Amino acid sequence: MLESGAETSRVEDTMMRIAGSFGINYPNSYVTPTGIIFSLCGTEQTKLAQISKRSTDLYKVIIVNSISRKISTGEISAEEAYSTLRKIEKGNLKYPKYVKVIAASIVSGFSLVMFNGEWKDFFPAFLAGGAGFLCVSYIHRLVDIKFFTEFVAALLVGLMSYFFKYIGFGNDLSNIIVASIMPLVPGLLITNSVRDLMAGHLVSGLSKGAEAVLTAFAIGAGVAIVFSLFK
Repeated sequence: MLESGAETSRVEDTMMRIAGSFGINYPNSYVTPTGIIFSLCGTEQTKLAQISKRSTDLYKVIIVNSISRKISTGEISAEEAYSTLRKIEKGNLKYPKYVKVIAASIVSGFSLVMFNGEWKDFFPAFLAGGAGFLCVSYIHRLVDIKFFTEFVAALLVGLMSYFFKYIGFGNDLSNIIVASIMPLVPGLLITNSVRDLMAGHLVSGLSKGAEAVLTAFAIGAGVAIVFSLFK
């Protein structure tokens, strides 16, 4: 769940509910964005699991939530739940890359309309937004630094937007850029940060908030370079 974008409070609550369903009294769990510590009150050694990769796959979060509910109601045993979770962990439940790129393009195009942009700028935003999202996917394979990939993607979006305006394909440069970077905005991080802070998980909330700010800074820096070069 943590690797798929769930907030830490949800992960802790799920672990505690599952432990309680199997008759384990007073379990302890501590979850951060990069690790999980779980203890069964002295019956076994404390377990530590490192979380090195984090992405967004809310479908997995929904499935694991469903499994935890079935455990709570006694519909499945521990062995069945473990086997199912292992299959979910190894399975690739994400949409194909081309579907995500098309979705990012559509989001960019209609975001421009939402920002009161002109319909003739729809396709420049559509193309630039899809290219930026595709750039993130491929550069992340080469350089495992999230903020660098976001910076390069925002830079590409800015350059494409300026090129479209230069050749007369686009009209409002600012609206095209703002709409095109919408798929890159860390909306889930910001939401989870606020939810964790409200739930009292200060370490997780602040760390996710810092990650969201750095991501936003990387996107802003990429766009700012374009404006500084072609002002």
